[in-house]
Amino acid sequence: MNMKKYILILAMMLTCPLTLLAQDVVDDDEEEEFDEEEEVVVNEGDEFTITDQEGNEEVIDFPEAMTYDLDSLMNLYMAKTYLDQDADCQTSDVNPEYSREEYIERLRRMPTMMEMAYNDVVRQFIDRYSGRLRRSVSLMLGASNFYMPIFEEALEAYDMPLELKYLPIIESALNPKAVSRVGATGLWQFMLATGRQYGLEVNSLVDERRDPTKASYAAARYLRDLYRVFGDWNLVIAAYNCGPGNVDKAIHRAQAAAKNDSTGTIVNVKDYWHIYPYLPKETRGYVPAFIAANYIMTYYSLHNICPLRTRLPLKTDTIVVNRDVHLAQVAAVLDLDIDMLRSLNPQYRRDIVPGLTKPSALKLPMADVSRFIDNQDSIYAYNVGELLSKRSEVIINDDVPTFTSKRKVVRRKTTARRKSTAKRRTTTKRKTTAKRKTTAKRKTTKRRR
Repeated sequence: MNMKKYILILAMMLTCPLTLLAQDVVDDDEEEEFDEEEEVVVNEGDEFTITDQEGNEEVIDFPEAMTYDLDSLMNLYMAKTYLDQDADCQTSDVNPEYSREEYIERLRRMPTMMEMAYNDVVRQFIDRYSGRLRRSVSLMLGASNFYMPIFEEALEAYDMPLELKYLPIIESALNPKAVSRVGATGLWQFMLATGRQYGLEVNSLVDERRDPTKASYAAARYLRDLYRVFGDWNLVIAAYNCGPGNVDKAIHRAQAAAKNDSTGTIVNVKDYWHIYPYLPKETRGYVPAFIAANYIMTYYSLHNICPLRTRLPLKTDTIVVNRDVHLAQVAAVLDLDIDMLRSLNPQYRRDIVPGLTKPSALKLPMADVSRFIDNQDSIYAYNVGELLSKRSEVIINDDVPTFTSKRKVVRRKTTARRKSTAKRRTTTKRKTTAKRKTTAKRKTTKRRR
């Protein structure tokens, strides 16, 4: 690796010390604080065991998105509103068995730039998708109609392989509000530091990691930068999961092991499958899961999986607002479903569009954009005291004296008492001194007489 690549790795580690996405892999036992905005139910059986030819066992974790409960995904607005079972689908619910050679041939035929190799770990992930997760795959196939055009457009803008559009399958199961155990958020599961590094705004009101379009473009740029560092797409996928620092350390450990190898075998240490043992436990299953996601989204019909039928939402348009507006104001005045507005604008964490901070985009059904413009005064005025209750100026109540604590009152009384006593003592002393002087003067006068 040349000096330029080392500098790029160092810059990425310094500007984003926790470049971790989706999985709870935290370098050097560090963990980032986050807000739990959505609880995702996790199923049991989140790992499996692989036994090699020598009898060695290895436990591999499933990516977190492969453990989400289907009911929680079906409760998303887009799923509830625009996805249903396809009554015309007549395939059986039986998952056919295929040979190793058939899997290899199908992966080889896929029109991808990235390597889609087969092994027993990849097979385990394919079996998981085609078996236990087949209903989730039906859901994601239906939801892909909403999101894949956005992913493809962003990847195409940065000349990235389009098969990367399936990365959010293992990242978030296509849930734009997903929050992982360590705080990675959105379809692409950006950590807070990484999201900000790539221009995604995150504050109390806005989290652009949940914006499908902005997050997709940020992910494309991040993937491009990782490829400039590693020059290998499997290593890019691994670094996307556990951070470039962990991948770089794994490469160096593999290099050290190769130097100590007495057989003198020459190996390519910059290969994911070679540095595999040196990667964090969670990352070892990440590339196999990505390959399996590409496989199942391509060959789902061969496993008797039917996509949920999709009714695409109405066309939408964006209006820019320059004042704070609550989604409940828009919903009430225009008689719209507030859950629909939340689904179209998932980046607004508290239902408030902070247009007063800076011009902010509000996405609406196209037919309602003109209605918003015609009724904007009514929208901004609707229930504003309750929904937008932050005051810009407050008046201090000065009708009554300010109360002080008892301790301060006691101190003041004590101080006043001490001063009064000291004053009396001074007055008495002065009187005594004056009396003594007068007496002494009288005695002196008598003596002279």
